[in-house]
Amino acid sequence: MRAFAITDPGDPTLSDIEIPTPDPRGTEVRLRVLRSGVCHTDTHLREGYYDLGGRGKMHLTDRGVPYPLVMGHEIVGVVEAIGPDAAGVEVGQTRLVYPWMGCGKCAVCEAGRENACPRGRNIGVARSGGYAEQVVVPHPRYLVDIGGLDPSWAATIACSGLTAYSAAKKVLPRPAGEPVVVIGVGGVGLTAVATLHALGHRAIVAVDVSDANLAAARDLGATGTVRSDSDDARALLLEATGGPVGAVVDFVNNGPTASLAFDVLAKGGHMVQVGLFGGEITIPTALLALKMITIEGSFVGTLDEMREAVDLARQGKIPGIPVTEADLDLPGVAEALDRLVSGGVTGRIVLKGQDK
Repeated sequence: MRAFAITDPGDPTLSDIEIPTPDPRGTEVRLRVLRSGVCHTDTHLREGYYDLGGRGKMHLTDRGVPYPLVMGHEIVGVVEAIGPDAAGVEVGQTRLVYPWMGCGKCAVCEAGRENACPRGRNIGVARSGGYAEQVVVPHPRYLVDIGGLDPSWAATIACSGLTAYSAAKKVLPRPAGEPVVVIGVGGVGLTAVATLHALGHRAIVAVDVSDANLAAARDLGATGTVRSDSDDARALLLEATGGPVGAVVDFVNNGPTASLAFDVLAKGGHMVQVGLFGGEITIPTALLALKMITIEGSFVGTLDEMREAVDLARQGKIPGIPVTEADLDLPGVAEALDRLVSGGVTGRIVLKGQDK
C-alpha cells in the first residue's frame, strides 16, 4: 500500500513510499482510509521534536518512535478485513478510529485512560497512521460508528473534537455567565468554543492573532474576542472578561500565551494547558499557593469521551467547524502541513482518500 511518510528522523521531507499491506491478525481490523485530518501535532512530528524551552528539545527518537513515520491520527475508514478474533465489526462498515491507545494492560489502561498510558502506542506516532491507503487498528473497541455525520467533519472528532471536549469538561461545571477564556481558536480552539456553548456555557472569550479565527469563534458561540498580539493584550482581555477569570484553556501553550493565561486568573482559578507549541514560563511560586491556582495539562481524551463527543455531534448539539478538503496524496499532505505552520487555516484541513 502507498503511504506518505517521514523516512529520516533528521529530515522533515515527506516521501511517497510503498509498504506491505498488512493482513489483520487476532483482534486486528484493517480499514481503507476515507478521510485523514491534518493536525498541528503532525507539524511537530514532522520536525522530529517538541520544544521544551530551556530544557532543549525532546526528540521523537528518544521516545522510541519508529521510522518511516506515517503520521495521521484523525481517521475515518471503511472496514476492509478483520482478524479471526475480531468481534462486533463487519466488512464494509464506516468507522471513526480512536488513535490514542495504550499498552492495554497497565492500571491506567484498565481504568479507561489509555491516552495517559506511559507506554502509549498511538496511531500516527508509534503505529502507522492515516496518511496512507490503509490503516490497521488492534481491536474493534477503538472503532466508533459515526452514523450520518459528514465523514470529513467526523474525522476531526478523533483529535480536534476529542481534545476540545475533554478540555472543556475539565473547566466545567461553573456558572453559565462566568467567563471562560479560550486561547488559540484554530481548529481545536474553535471546537472548544462550540463545545462549551453546546454544554450550556454562555460567557466565552476567544483569544487569537487571526481576525478570521475570531470571527469564526463568534459564529460558534464566543461572546467576546481579543487579539493576543496586541501590546496591551492582558488589559484588553481583563476588560473583555470584566476582571480576573476562573478558567482559561490554552490551545497554543507557548511562553507568551501561558504567561497571559496565568496573569488573568482569579483566586482559585483553573488553567488548562493543551497546545504543544513549546517554550516555558516563570511563575512566582508564592502566587500558586496564595491564589490557589490549579494548572492542569490535557492531552486529547479517553475513548469514552470520544464516544460522548460523537453522540453530541450526532444529536446536532455541536456545530461543525470550517473544514477544507484536499487530496490524500503526497502534495496534499505536504501542502496541508505547510499551511498549518504558516497559520493560514481557519478550522481544519481533512484529506480525502479513495471512496472506492
